[in-house]
Amino acid sequence: MNSTTTRGETVAKRGAPAHFLPHVQGLRAIAVLLVVIYHFEPGRLTGGYIGVDVFFVISGFLITQQLSRELERTDRIKLPSFWAKRVRRLLPAALLVLLFSLVATFVIMPLSAITENLKEILASTFYVENWALAANSVDYLAASNDASLVQHYWSLSLEEQFYVVWPILLLGASFFGVKRLATKYGDRGRWNAMIALVAVATVISFVLSVVATNNDPASAYFVTYTRVWEFGVGALIALIPRLRPTRAWFVNALGYAGVLAILIAGFTYDRNTPFPGYAALVPVLGTAAVIVSHRSERRFDIGRVLSMRVPRFFGDISYSLYLWHWPLIVIAPFIPGWGLSIYNRVALFVVAVVLAWLTKKFVEDPTRRWKFWTLRKPRATFTFMLAGMAVMVLLVSSVWVVQQPKYDAAASQLASTVADPPSCFGAASGPGPEVTDSTGTYLGQAVPVVAAGAGAAAGAAASSAGGSASSGAGAGAGVGGANAIGTGAGAGAAGATGGASTASAGGSAAAAATCSNAALAGTIIPSPGFGNADRPTNPECLVTLNDSGLFACHFGSTDPSAKRVALIGDSHAYALLAPFIQMATGNGWALTTYIKGGCPWNTDPLPGLDAFSRSCNEWRVNLTNELASVQPYNVVFTAALADATAPGTSGAGQALATGFSDAWKQVTDKGTPVVTTVDNPAWTDDPNKCLRTSAEADCVEPRAEGLVADPPIAVAAKASLAAGQKVTLLDFSSTFCTATDCLAVIGGANVYRDQDHLTNTFATTLTPYLNAALVTAMATGP
Repeated sequence: MNSTTTRGETVAKRGAPAHFLPHVQGLRAIAVLLVVIYHFEPGRLTGGYIGVDVFFVISGFLITQQLSRELERTDRIKLPSFWAKRVRRLLPAALLVLLFSLVATFVIMPLSAITENLKEILASTFYVENWALAANSVDYLAASNDASLVQHYWSLSLEEQFYVVWPILLLGASFFGVKRLATKYGDRGRWNAMIALVAVATVISFVLSVVATNNDPASAYFVTYTRVWEFGVGALIALIPRLRPTRAWFVNALGYAGVLAILIAGFTYDRNTPFPGYAALVPVLGTAAVIVSHRSERRFDIGRVLSMRVPRFFGDISYSLYLWHWPLIVIAPFIPGWGLSIYNRVALFVVAVVLAWLTKKFVEDPTRRWKFWTLRKPRATFTFMLAGMAVMVLLVSSVWVVQQPKYDAAASQLASTVADPPSCFGAASGPGPEVTDSTGTYLGQAVPVVAAGAGAAAGAAASSAGGSASSGAGAGAGVGGANAIGTGAGAGAAGATGGASTASAGGSAAAAATCSNAALAGTIIPSPGFGNADRPTNPECLVTLNDSGLFACHFGSTDPSAKRVALIGDSHAYALLAPFIQMATGNGWALTTYIKGGCPWNTDPLPGLDAFSRSCNEWRVNLTNELASVQPYNVVFTAALADATAPGTSGAGQALATGFSDAWKQVTDKGTPVVTTVDNPAWTDDPNKCLRTSAEADCVEPRAEGLVADPPIAVAAKASLAAGQKVTLLDFSSTFCTATDCLAVIGGANVYRDQDHLTNTFATTLTPYLNAALVTAMATGP
């Protein structure tokens, strides 16, 4: 008796089916770890999402093998029994994690996430999550998406749809083969019919996958018909035994080549890979090669290696691990005191593994084998299924009833405030920015200007050039300066009730005008539950992850004679998109944006060899070529995340400063002025977490920790000015921070949507200051 037979007997004694293939569990381990690591560290394992495709091939093989065995033994398929087994196998653990996600939505997640999470929990309950995501055109591979707690249920939904339809198709093909082909082929008629059906379905689905991936990639990723062929490949292996090699050397060569193909796809594919389409052939065929390579007689045989204890363990818990890992990742950033540092991620992975093991031991296995279900007719299982789904609907409805009024109130408050800001709201409460340009350093004022008017430019210039800059006084307009853009109405920064200040053009501002509004006391807009979702509404303008394509967005005027403004930088420039759109619309400017997350406009190359570093360096080359080929802009504004580990006094900081200056020279040498800004403070944790549980006064960050000392962008601006370049530097540090602390709420406005990005609402309150600086700079431009 060979070792394979012995292993099979051992497995059978433990309660597993005699036809159980241990090496498939090892393959499941590879699949789930690819997906989990990808979700924890998408920048390191850029193609880990292909683990889902490995699961699809495995499912196609195992389910078809099970169904064909039943056909061979009984000449029929007991559909109710088959479906009941799938329900008992999959639904209990799925409902448990859905219940956990519902509780997390109610207790942990911000209020802004409630609508999307509840909708997708319902869609996942009824296994239509993949179609819900396809209908919303969600890009699963895009980092800019706000993922729900149950977005990963799309693959489970697709598999369940396969389980419903596939046995019916095989049963129909079998019936046709017996009735129509038996005379010519005998008993082979049934198998020929099923093989033909699977082959045709596989080819048609593959063609549809390629076409849909080219035409509508976001939707093609989720819809069922683009993935059926992956199940079909596994099914063909089950129906055609001749596809399984027997020679030892060939078995191992094929198996190890299959594992290598899967890993190569996992490490080299990324979000720019057209997927599924042709690209899915690599992991799918690699999985098929591993499945047929089950030899496990010797220590180095592929089947033996994949059947070892550790791979088998992760394969056994793969379903529960897949269920648990994603909601843990999504809720982690919203837990006070918890982030996603490397240590937090490792801890979270361990928690996910423990939960998966507990779920396997106390939920999956007992419910699958419980005699209360297995000894009863399938309708008992279906009754349990309907009852479980009904309970989830009831619970989701209850959460909706409780939370929806709060959601509506917060949304209404946010919309009305943005449409008609109160006086002294946000940055209008002052003090304004410190401005450094060719005239010196002075206190910047929010001076409303007339669009494209010479008088407006002159007025703005007068506030910053010559000898002095004065603040407005008297009854203010709040951020009326922003609302008055293009009208010439309004006065001063915000109608400050504090004292006006005057500063020499060659010196520093001695004092700063401030503004107070008693009605804003205790106000936080957007609410801490809405802060995380308050971001720009044009996510397509932000190039993310490993995409090196230069994607330009255009806003405002299409008149060829309009003033041309460019917004360039990383996600901190993207955070200012709303005020720039507002200025372009109000002033009749033509605005163009070039923005890539994590990739500031700088000529100092990122040193890493990882996919993101390469994409950033390539994006910068593309940007350089673009700026060299287009008509010079009237002004360019740029912003960048400040790195606390690279102050301007360090070698890395000095290299960054030189890189900024050299990048700006690409446009200043053509006479185009550059306006830039010192980065806003960065927090050790998302302040919205603190604001949801603590008083506003307790949610502060020490100024010395929030702001970067000698920020390289400021060093670069001053060096560029000394070299005679047209550069303006805005420093809002005193707007964000007092002498000792940086604030989470300023003038009633919630400042941050995460640790270092401004909320859309607060960003719009910077509009008057940005507008004044741009108009002043344009007065000196081409």
